[in-house]
Amino acid sequence: IPAIALTTDSSNLTAGGNDIGYENVFARNVGGLGTAGDVLIAISTSGNSENVIRAVAKAHEKNMTVIGFLGGKGGKLKDLVDVPIVIPSESTQRIQEGHITVGHILCEAVERELYG
Repeated sequence: IPAIALTTDSSNLTAGGNDIGYENVFARNVGGLGTAGDVLIAISTSGNSENVIRAVAKAHEKNMTVIGFLGGKGGKLKDLVDVPIVIPSESTQRIQEGHITVGHILCEAVERELYG
């Protein structure tokens, strides 16, 4: 299953952050790499990260499905994503642990569905 983590491109995060603003770095990659039918997994412990909100908006422009891994009450992103998965905690560590667990479960479910 082709996948890419938008957080691993240090040139985009540094030079892109300087040139187009950190709030735009993920949206820029979604715009360049995403296509209709793709899935964006948007991760934000607060649900209010502007750079993630803009990436979600760009994904919707490209007819992508968006799953949100969120924390607390889901923040602004809860109503912007197609599938909100909210870890109901105010503890960043617990939210991140929940996201990791849900991510593993989601990957296993997709693999079983696609490959038996």
